[in-house]
Amino acid sequence: MKYLVLILLFTAVSGCKSPEARYPVSQRTGSFIKKSAERNIQLNEREEALINNIMDSQPEIDFIPSENGFWYYYNIKIENDSLTPGFGDLVNYNYDVKDLRGQLIYSKDEVNTQNYTMDKEELFTGLREGLKLMKAGETVTFLFPSQMAYGYYGDENRIGTNVPLICRVTVNSITPKDSN
Repeated sequence: MKYLVLILLFTAVSGCKSPEARYPVSQRTGSFIKKSAERNIQLNEREEALINNIMDSQPEIDFIPSENGFWYYYNIKIENDSLTPGFGDLVNYNYDVKDLRGQLIYSKDEVNTQNYTMDKEELFTGLREGLKLMKAGETVTFLFPSQMAYGYYGDENRIGTNVPLICRVTVNSITPKDSN
């Protein structure tokens, strides 16, 4: 009898299958991501071509490519001072914003003088990285592709979707974080 119970128990346990994995009805191929990447590449190429046209039309200006994917030139360059803002430093600056056709979007009077604590506050990527290149007293004109400006969302006011920008920025002062 013991043997019979053990045989039945063994047969019942070994005869049970573990549940099979369920597979999704539809599988993603990544086509949306591929199409999105292709659109972004095309957008970047178009914007870079527009910016190159602007630079080519002004051969007298020495445009400098940044490591971050934008271009700039000095309107006023300070040679002596070597202080550029670092993390936590307070930067006091003015700027205006134009589209690539030169149409004014925001004047420096509308924007007013700004105070920005480096890398501790929100600021669009291009301007944040551009300020890091500047010294007190300098004025620099930046050409930002849209991904370095307000990107897909714009500023939800006057700057629309995927708008490359020209910003003329003047740094009035830099206060090291130890002093503020």
